[in-house]
Amino acid sequence: LRFCFVGTMTQQTRLLPQIVAWAVRLYIIRLAIISSYEIRLFAIKSYGLVIHEFDPWFNFRATQYLADNGWTAFFQWFDYRAWYPLGRPVGTTIYPGMQIVSVCLWKIFAFLGHPMSLNDVCCYVPAWFGAIATCCLGLLTWECTGSPNAGVIAMSIMAVIPAHIMRSVGGGYDNESVAMTAMLLTFLLWNRSIRAPYSKFFAVLAGFAYIFMVAAWGGYIFVINMVGIHAAVLVVLGHFNDDLYWSYTIFYVIGTYGATCVPVVGWAPLKSLEQLAPCAVFIVYQALQFCEVQRKSLKVSFNSAAAWKIRIRVFGIVATLGAVVVAILFPTGYFGPLSSRVRGLFVKHTRTGNPLVDSVAEHQPANEQAYRTYLHHTYKLAPYGFALSLIYTRSSARFVSLWTCVVFFFANKMMRLVLLAGPVTSALSGLLLGAMVDWCLEQFSDFPMFKVQSSDSSESTEKSVTDSKTTGGKKSKKGTKTSESSKSSGSSSKVEEDDILKPFKEALASLHAASVKIYDHSSVKALRKITAVVITFGLLVGGKQFGREFWDYSQQMAEQLSSPSIMFHAQLRDGTTITVDDYREAYWWLRDNTADDARVMAWWDYGYQISGIANRTTIADGNTWNHEHIATLGRCLTAPEKDAHRIVRHLADYVLIWTGGGGDDLAKSPHMARIGNSVFSDICPGDPTCSQFGFYQGGVPTPMMEKSLLYKLHSHLMKPGVSIDQDLFKEVYRSKYGKVRIYQVLKISKESKAWVADPSNRVCDAPGSWYCVGQYPPALDKLIARRKNFAQLEDFNSANKNSEYNREYMARMNGEKPAPSSSDQSSDNSKAAATQGQDGEAPPKAPKIKRRSKKWAEAVPWENNEQTTLMYQLLENNDLKTLERWLTTSPDSVHIRSEDGRGPLWWANEFGNQDAIRLLKYFKVRDDLVDSSGQKP
Repeated sequence: LRFCFVGTMTQQTRLLPQIVAWAVRLYIIRLAIISSYEIRLFAIKSYGLVIHEFDPWFNFRATQYLADNGWTAFFQWFDYRAWYPLGRPVGTTIYPGMQIVSVCLWKIFAFLGHPMSLNDVCCYVPAWFGAIATCCLGLLTWECTGSPNAGVIAMSIMAVIPAHIMRSVGGGYDNESVAMTAMLLTFLLWNRSIRAPYSKFFAVLAGFAYIFMVAAWGGYIFVINMVGIHAAVLVVLGHFNDDLYWSYTIFYVIGTYGATCVPVVGWAPLKSLEQLAPCAVFIVYQALQFCEVQRKSLKVSFNSAAAWKIRIRVFGIVATLGAVVVAILFPTGYFGPLSSRVRGLFVKHTRTGNPLVDSVAEHQPANEQAYRTYLHHTYKLAPYGFALSLIYTRSSARFVSLWTCVVFFFANKMMRLVLLAGPVTSALSGLLLGAMVDWCLEQFSDFPMFKVQSSDSSESTEKSVTDSKTTGGKKSKKGTKTSESSKSSGSSSKVEEDDILKPFKEALASLHAASVKIYDHSSVKALRKITAVVITFGLLVGGKQFGREFWDYSQQMAEQLSSPSIMFHAQLRDGTTITVDDYREAYWWLRDNTADDARVMAWWDYGYQISGIANRTTIADGNTWNHEHIATLGRCLTAPEKDAHRIVRHLADYVLIWTGGGGDDLAKSPHMARIGNSVFSDICPGDPTCSQFGFYQGGVPTPMMEKSLLYKLHSHLMKPGVSIDQDLFKEVYRSKYGKVRIYQVLKISKESKAWVADPSNRVCDAPGSWYCVGQYPPALDKLIARRKNFAQLEDFNSANKNSEYNREYMARMNGEKPAPSSSDQSSDNSKAAATQGQDGEAPPKAPKIKRRSKKWAEAVPWENNEQTTLMYQLLENNDLKTLERWLTTSPDSVHIRSEDGRGPLWWANEFGNQDAIRLLKYFKVRDDLVDSSGQKP
């Protein structure tokens, strides 16, 4: 392993210290692996073997289908229980890597005589792969630095860093839990492949690791671009050689071919703008290698005029051919546009132009608070590790530097991508601390035990090993001939440089020699030893203190991140701890009390859970592939009750609503209206952000909100004067703690239901094909005809007919004053605009704010109501203008608490919203209170 990843041991190294050093390292590695596994089991120990959240339930359902029906049926699975009435071709829209791995493990355990249920395997997979990813990160750091100490330290940090734990807790059966391992394995093998010996062998392995990554997660685009950037930069730095050429060529060919075999990816690597840069690097590599072959055949030096003529001629031809190909293909729409999610990485959150993408909270940009939360002390160490990485001369060390820049650029754009910062900060911290350990140990030994080798030294060592194998240790005629041939064909083994560089090289060599002489002077050696003692003492003391802090913090964060969200612990006012399991109980009620063909309408967030637990047909889910269909769902929920029923009766038998405050459906309702309005412009005429669908100060609903189906189903008989039409909807279930309400739709259209269920009304892509898309029932033809297809801002393949809508939407989301429209002149809208603080209106001057005592704040009732919902909604949407106006007129609202004891400061910290936190502190919010689980904000 040591030979494969860092090179051979030098003969001068003392054996006993090496044995002791490796014994210590292996002991630390063992602890890191055990810790990385156990820290991810909090949820399993506390809640049992339960699948978490939303997406994991789809992943588990798909895994179960693969296990039950086999490979062929899985990839030809058209699911008619999802996206009713259209259905979804799961086999061609899923990244199946995690499902395949899980079923394989499930079968292996059964074969070995230790059978586990598929549910249990899926719950443990994130913890298992979290430990494997930890090992891969340690090896990657070792490879990039040449220091095993850096690798061991990086591995120890990676084992427990919250940024990695956030997507790899037991039960969190998310694609990222497996994909992180695939990503780090690909990076490890790629960096190993650019160093001899066996570079081609490791390039093949890297290609297959990348195929695994493609199959596991859509984040494979980041991986291929990261490798492409590294390969391009190495050319710029003058590191291009035969090994590098073959490594990238083999990796790209195998990886790209394998990627095209994954149904959800197809030909995207050769068509999508997001993946064309690595393809361009591949073409450049072929041109460079052709130039090198021509140069060597002519036996001219690397920087000679003849060599540059070859390059200019070859690249001129390549550029011309490339321009012709692009000119031919571009008008045909061959090149796909950037997706909204990728485009969102280059613009500020809520400004992608797509309200569906903008509605996802984890697409918010990360900030310093988020980094401190998920990276802790490594956030402070990373900049120094990055600076040190720039000094290393190894080609693989350049990867760490580039990896850092790319990861933090994108993490700054999207909170979710802080996940990617976990491995890179672990590597940088390991690099820094490992270098300090290496240097200190080196001062106490005449024979450096852990000396960090530069890429040049390790390459020369490897070259000498290769030469010795080639010559078989013979020093006679063959040795002389080898020496002479190396001189005569220097251009083929190592590029020559023009004499113009000779003075600079000699000056640099002289400077280096002088530096070494000073460094090795006896007095300097003594000073180095003293410094090493001081640094060692500091590492021991600081490591004990800050290491313990990091460990304790990571344990605390792991416990918080392990909450399944589908169930949670809470504390009643009398101090009794309870487990709130309302969501699963509601889904079990659907499973046990409704017909097998029952259709359940709910916001798309809950679709996966309904289909996975209740096994009932849903209208939409987290795949979000059809913007217009989700917009139709948004119209149903935000329309007035009777208008909504005219649509719902053709699509659903039941409507499920999340209630109970916090992040319930009322908090999400503005997004429902915006998404609906992006396709049905009559929902909020002239107002793309639907600012009139919400609440006035104090939690009073606007007229539009008050009339909506969503508000009536949410507040039925819970608020004076609010009730549903008993002839249209009937409440059939309310959960124990009021988190979920289910209504039966009355007067459903049996004709529409039967029409959709008839296979002859589905549209197949070919006679007898499995790919048959459902259609809306004829009764909804007029509604569907009124929809306009939502065109993304970046879709340059078609004329953008929504340019006026997009300009208005972007202006509103940017906080700019929109152009007046006729709809804004109505009295209700004017009142709402004035009350909610529309653009251009100065907020009233704040009165003197009184800081309430802790005893007073603790006496505030814990309850879910319109005020807590509105507060959560304002913080989630970062609507600080409305929040400031509300708190100005009612400063004590800063102390409101939901039934779980959480309040505005908890939610602002949850969203990492520093501006909101400062605003709340200005209004004297208390930060010394605790919620039902005993946690402070």
